[in-house]
Amino acid sequence: MAKITRALISVSDKSGVVEFSKQLATYGVELLSTGGTAKLLREAGLTVKDVSEFTGFPEMLDGRVKTLHPKVHGGLLGMRSNPEHIAKMKEHGIENIDMVVVNLYPFEATVAKDGCHLEDAIENIDIGGPTMLRSAAKNYPDVTVLVDNSDYAMVLEEMKMAAGEVSPATNYSLAAKVFQHTAAYDGAISNYLGARLTAEVQEYPPTFSIQVKKAQELRYGENPHQSAAFYVENSISEPCVSNAKQLQGKELSFNNIIDLDAAIETVKEFEQSAAVIIKHTNPCGVALADSPLTAYLKARECDPVSAFGGIVGFNRTVDVATARELTSTFLEAVIAPGYSEEALEIFTAKKNVRVMQVPLLDSYVAGGFDLKRVTGGLLMQGRDLGMVNARDCRVVTERIPSESEYEALDFAWRVCKHVKSNAIVFSNRDQTVGIGAGQMSRVDSSKIAVQKALLPTRGTVLASDAFFPFRDGVDAAAEAGVSAIIQTGGSVRDEEVIKAANEHGIAMLFTNMRHFRH
Repeated sequence: MAKITRALISVSDKSGVVEFSKQLATYGVELLSTGGTAKLLREAGLTVKDVSEFTGFPEMLDGRVKTLHPKVHGGLLGMRSNPEHIAKMKEHGIENIDMVVVNLYPFEATVAKDGCHLEDAIENIDIGGPTMLRSAAKNYPDVTVLVDNSDYAMVLEEMKMAAGEVSPATNYSLAAKVFQHTAAYDGAISNYLGARLTAEVQEYPPTFSIQVKKAQELRYGENPHQSAAFYVENSISEPCVSNAKQLQGKELSFNNIIDLDAAIETVKEFEQSAAVIIKHTNPCGVALADSPLTAYLKARECDPVSAFGGIVGFNRTVDVATARELTSTFLEAVIAPGYSEEALEIFTAKKNVRVMQVPLLDSYVAGGFDLKRVTGGLLMQGRDLGMVNARDCRVVTERIPSESEYEALDFAWRVCKHVKSNAIVFSNRDQTVGIGAGQMSRVDSSKIAVQKALLPTRGTVLASDAFFPFRDGVDAAAEAGVSAIIQTGGSVRDEEVIKAANEHGIAMLFTNMRHFRH
């Protein structure tokens, strides 16, 4: 057990540090500190020794050199069980430092600010802090090191139970946390500086570091013979499956998480109350309505067979009436920004249903990268956050869409973005009618969408996630009774396709935006 007699405290984030230091003082721990932290602790009535007094060497170079000294790092790295270390420390007047409490200059927060210059970023690269952390963590059998203020209470509780000592097991876990933290810190610096090797900032630097933390281990992956775990990013700025909270139900599976992601990302496209039912990452029904219940019923009406055992997403709070309807059939999971108390009570009758809640945020900035793993490598791209309004798209046919067709085209295009390519969506202005997904040819997706449709396709509109390479897709749409089409355009056969639309009296829009989802 490591007895704490002397602690070096120097923190950028000072949350909780005064209370923590006061508790250390009750165990007779000598407090060493620097700069603003020392000032704060003294103002709180604590006795603090400056590191410069401890080392006999002044802070210098605008504070860049204050803890980089043999008396600091000797006190951290000296092994208490090694007689040679003890003798050498005594020879040079180096005293033990048993605890380090350090968190680092806010580099990531600094570079995230608008107008941050390279000079500002450089000044917020912490040198002494990571060096002390690494020294202390390397010597974890003898030194307790804290980089996260959420660990203060746990360490104090252990010291209370063990007369001021901290166990080797706790020190080991804290040391591992330090190296995880400094790896992420160095990775952020590497990414930032690497992107600025030329006059123009590079979106994709020569190397890229990412650190994610394990949210949970999973029973298995896509298939039972595959192992799996769920990792999430350290900071998440928008409502998504990665910061969703499970309120009830069985443990999430690998496939559940993928489908829950597809569900919440789909309904985030809409301002009006929306519901989506996901099966194998594809929407099998999407609808808009004045209430979650009506939206869900309309979404289920599109394809009730596929909806069985699906995952349902909402962009509104689920009320008791919606919960009753959801529990009337078999579902794997539900995800929404909220649930009424009565709705949660209804769900308890179906204890296996996974009920997930995403944070309810009035506004957020979506961003980040989309990462896809291939054997031996990683593909990085910006997330597909693009969207066009149907009314802003170019009409390429003789007939112009009606107002209701424009509404339907806009709805269909937003849904189509979330369907695996080749993607075809038949819809009216607030409800999908038929969806064809993941086929090797676009005309096959069109035919499947018609075959899947239980509602009338005559008078619907069609959205295609990319261009029609041949007129056969338009002919199939016309046979189904489609009145308007929205597609990307850009094929060498655009004129042939436009001609087909004109022959059938179909209005057609070009978005000049593609939404492939492989």
